[in-house]
Amino acid sequence: MIRAAILGLVGALSMPAMVHAFCGFYVAGADDTLVNEATMVVMMRSGSRTVLSMQNHYQGPPENFAMVVPVPEVLSEDEVKVLPEAVFDRVDKLASPRLVEYWEQDPCMAPAIDDLFDGASMRAGGGALRSRASSAGALGVTIEAEFEVGEYDIVILSARDSSGLDTWLRLNEYSIPEGAEAVLRPYVEGGMKFFVAKVDVTKVRFEDGQAKLSPLRFHYDAETFSLPVRLGLLNAEGKQDLIVHILAPNQRYELANYDNVTIPTNVDVADEVRERFPEFYAALFDETLSQNPRAVVTEYAWQATNCDPCPGPVLSASDLMTLGGDVLPEGAATAGQVGLGRGRFRPSPFMNMVLTRLHTRYSQETLTEDLVFRAASPIVGGREFVQSDGELEHGARESHANNFQGRYAIRHEWEGEIKCLNPVRGRWGGPPNQPHGQPPVRPAQDLAFATRGALSLPSVVQTPIPELSIGVAAQPAPAPQPKPELPAATPATEAPAEAAAETSGCGSCAASGAPTGGLLGLIALGLVLRRRR
Repeated sequence: MIRAAILGLVGALSMPAMVHAFCGFYVAGADDTLVNEATMVVMMRSGSRTVLSMQNHYQGPPENFAMVVPVPEVLSEDEVKVLPEAVFDRVDKLASPRLVEYWEQDPCMAPAIDDLFDGASMRAGGGALRSRASSAGALGVTIEAEFEVGEYDIVILSARDSSGLDTWLRLNEYSIPEGAEAVLRPYVEGGMKFFVAKVDVTKVRFEDGQAKLSPLRFHYDAETFSLPVRLGLLNAEGKQDLIVHILAPNQRYELANYDNVTIPTNVDVADEVRERFPEFYAALFDETLSQNPRAVVTEYAWQATNCDPCPGPVLSASDLMTLGGDVLPEGAATAGQVGLGRGRFRPSPFMNMVLTRLHTRYSQETLTEDLVFRAASPIVGGREFVQSDGELEHGARESHANNFQGRYAIRHEWEGEIKCLNPVRGRWGGPPNQPHGQPPVRPAQDLAFATRGALSLPSVVQTPIPELSIGVAAQPAPAPQPKPELPAATPATEAPAEAAAETSGCGSCAASGAPTGGLLGLIALGLVLRRRR
């Protein structure tokens, strides 16, 4: 008897409890289990139009298998296409949490003219699936459309009831697990159609036993903006890792039916995190969900055509067209202006396209309904932006534009001599040999495979994380020293000591970057904000 497995996105073969969620399910065509190792979802939304793009890799036997996804309407051949893989890596890298490394600039360095304004405002940064039409009609299943796209044979199905759909799939040599009919039922009762993409592996490229499937894209219109993920959890065990990227004109999105929380950001970390960044971020993310167990975490909300700092290239107009801009309603991609130098400008589409990254980990018990999205107000956070109190901004706050990212920093304080009268501390940039260069930036990718449980957050953070009630590890207090008997000080003896401390530059040195040197230093802080480069 043909045995099939319907799996969500599985982590590593050696880590069977590490799996991702997937917005549909796989149906195998042989007596073997398919292991899907990576699924990435990118959605583009404008008005009622949704463009859904998926990239999937799997490990398994060289037999055909099918992918089944509920959709709200019958899709035609011109609404389904295959995409190049490279665009998915650019989206993932652009929105990933990032680690940046800064060096404190010479506190006595005279600021360049453009430094006076830097930071005052942020830069905006095989054969076709056998239809068996006669049995389909008897079971209440209708084959609405059939066509081929790349290595996929596409069938669009509708059904009068879920048991008929269950039976039809089995009759067509696709066995589905116990409990699938109950999960299919609400989709059938809601009038959803079923997008079935069967893969002919004779047309697929394999690398080290892993099939490299072409990403699939399709679009449809629906008033509700949602992602069906429950089907991908039918046979899953343990935690499911789900990352969704949403592109929308001038609009950030969050969940309407789950709690929302932003990832703690602008956290300074120890030097050792350089080699353990994915592990550090996984610990931070897991602790965030531990304290917010029914939440989806916003990790990124920023204009898709720029970034600061950038871990990779931004999305081009061509990328955005590939991901769905070519089928958005007319006028959705509002033209912006791109500088060409010497005061010349040309229109650029998609200048207002916002990229939102949402991330969570679910179990079968906690994921009780599909993800439903809603429009959310713009937020900022995670930038090298000094507030009026002299500290970097912390957390997320509402603003007029989206500039939020998960950003973590290793900072190297100035270790050279300080010979000027009014040193200005806390100006950060590139390495000493290239202070105006771009500081190195590392994205945290493949987070489902990051080591977990071996790193203690308090041991590596160097600034507090108030959202998680985590502070810097306490240092042992020095042993008390006996106080010598001294005569009472007079104003004449106190003044030189104060002046000496001011001259040394350590009168009020702090890791937060507060300047020294009295009123002049405070004025300098108001003009010369921390360098980003």
